[in-house]
Amino acid sequence: MPALPYRSGMAVLISVNIGRPRTNPWKDTGTTGIDKRPVAGPVAVSAPGPKGTGEVGLAGDRVYDVKHHGGTDQAVYAYAREDLDNWAAELGRDLPDGVFGENLTTSGLDVNGALIGERWRIGAQVVLEVADPRIPCGTFQGWMEQAGWIKRFTRRAVPGAYLRVIEPGDIQQGDEVTVIDRPSHDVTVSLVFRALTLEPDLLPRLLAADALPEEVKRRARKRAT
Repeated sequence: MPALPYRSGMAVLISVNIGRPRTNPWKDTGTTGIDKRPVAGPVAVSAPGPKGTGEVGLAGDRVYDVKHHGGTDQAVYAYAREDLDNWAAELGRDLPDGVFGENLTTSGLDVNGALIGERWRIGAQVVLEVADPRIPCGTFQGWMEQAGWIKRFTRRAVPGAYLRVIEPGDIQQGDEVTVIDRPSHDVTVSLVFRALTLEPDLLPRLLAADALPEEVKRRARKRAT
């Protein structure tokens, strides 16, 4: 599928990406869905329900590490094309849409600066809510074939965002992405990532974001006491 060109002045989906199951030699799940590829035509988006089933928000996709991935708070994963381009320049290699395992590759949208609880309308139907950042794992490092990748990715703190499905519907390449609601706090995707990884002293600040997953709020409360 040809790449969609950037559109100046607006946020759009460059691609919608669905996983192709493949053997996972980096984790004992046996299979991984990290190999995501752009697909043509509309893709149905719906809330997958609780973690543990392997279900995610996009029809035709799923996760295999059901303990750590999938479910309501990780229904859809978005990553900015601009951030992929920065990584590509640094690594000296092509990084096609979907290579980070993202379902949505965006352009013109500050994914890592998005606020927890911020809502995006995509196309005419779908509304998604920013829930939390992606935390890198051994499968991601093995897939990227970069020694020390987890540490390198973590230091950069541009993890991309997991989203909940608020209103279901169909999306496709080229759909406009509009931020329709932003909370009044200052807790961004990047801030949460930093707090959960290298800067735990930031954890109490996260309590300003009611839309965080409960497990993250528990960690923040524990640090605050």
